[in-house]
Amino acid sequence: MEMKLSAPCLFGLESLVSDELKRLRAENIQAENGRVLFSGGAELIARANINLACAERVQILVGEFDAKSFDELFEGTKALPWENFIPKDGAFPVKGHSLNSKLFSVPDCQAIVKKAVVERLKSKYKISWFEESGPKFQISFMLMKDRASLYLDTSGVGLHKRGYRPLGNAAPLRETLAAAMAKLSRYRGKEEFNDPFCGSGTIVIEAAFAAKNRAPGLFRRFEAETWPLIPNFVWEEERKAARAREFSGEYRIWGGDIDKKSIEIAKSNAQRAGVSDIVAFEVADAREFRRETSGGLIVTNPPYGERIMEKKEAEELYRAFGRAFRALEDWKLYLLTSHTEFELNFGE
Repeated sequence: MEMKLSAPCLFGLESLVSDELKRLRAENIQAENGRVLFSGGAELIARANINLACAERVQILVGEFDAKSFDELFEGTKALPWENFIPKDGAFPVKGHSLNSKLFSVPDCQAIVKKAVVERLKSKYKISWFEESGPKFQISFMLMKDRASLYLDTSGVGLHKRGYRPLGNAAPLRETLAAAMAKLSRYRGKEEFNDPFCGSGTIVIEAAFAAKNRAPGLFRRFEAETWPLIPNFVWEEERKAARAREFSGEYRIWGGDIDKKSIEIAKSNAQRAGVSDIVAFEVADAREFRRETSGGLIVTNPPYGERIMEKKEAEELYRAFGRAFRALEDWKLYLLTSHTEFELNFGE
């Protein structure tokens, strides 16, 4: 069955997610603010969940319609083909958001959507009570400028939860954003890759995934694996195909941090991620960052004042790290920070 699907993502990552979906052979790809729409069947739902590195989840877009009143929300929801996805025993909780819409009360909208789905399924299954004892089909809605979008979530836990990071340091970076940083640096596993502020190792681990062409969702489970819609063999085949696409080789991927505890966490995370054999972590001071090789990539998310350090300490760190970077030969730096005056202090 061909379905309209959606991959929500952090704002600014839409083009990266679109590129990923093209490689996964998705069709009708359309990037919008905060999501990428595409179409495909059951196999693509499994493939996208297992392989997408920068998207937050994979959803079935059940339908969209204008909803300026509760009546319009009810009737629009009831008109959608929920029976194509939710079986008689399916559990279907509802959650959602509203932004710039006349229907701004989320609890009231949740109740209306739930009632509409129940009425639809009652008419289709000819039953009056739903025990909801079977697989979970999470319904979510988004009301944006009086336009309702209704989804079924196939991922369950967000795709940024790869399963390798049960621990974190004081300021963990989201895995999908770390993967985006590695992709934007155009790292392909050939040059040296460094993160001198590695923290719990997220950027380094995501770079290792990129180098090996490893599917980030290979070793976790997804909500839709319990659905009759997608047979178990589909998931097995997609995981098998993902493993077959992996590369092997020698890589130079390094992470350093001044905090010993963070390095210990990073090593444990890399072990769980299955990349400890191709990455190296060590306690190191970024202010004294040195490399023997000519050329390489530095991809990092340095600490900043409001998060870990006092502002003045952070600015002094930027100055010292900037001086160290400028002493390197033919290196490229990709850096993410919210500090508005970073450039004024870097290497000053």
